[in-house]
Amino acid sequence: VQLQASGGGLVQAGGSLRLSCATSGRTVSSYVMGWFRQAPGKEREFVAAISRSGGNTNFADSVKGRFTISIDNAKNTVYLQMNSLKPEDTAVYYCNAYNGDYGLDYWGKGTLVTVSS
Repeated sequence: VQLQASGGGLVQAGGSLRLSCATSGRTVSSYVMGWFRQAPGKEREFVAAISRSGGNTNFADSVKGRFTISIDNAKNTVYLQMNSLKPEDTAVYYCNAYNGDYGLDYWGKGTLVTVSS
């Protein structure tokens, strides 16, 4: 599975961005898809995840109510809509595909999100 994240950029606090994660090789319906982020000098942390069917989502407390995650199985793409962005959201955002049944765990190259105050 290859993952390609895009959509990062520079935005002012309070603004919005939508990240996309395009997958190839396997359909996204085979994996739990997630977003993680890593800020400078910090550990990588979980942001959001969506089940294979798209029916279940999970968010880090720090982004609840501001971020949404969605999946387009036809396009094999996962989206992270980020609203009301804060400077502390500044990080490199990574897309992840996980299948625990087979022990599969894939990461894409990150996309940088910078939120200015």
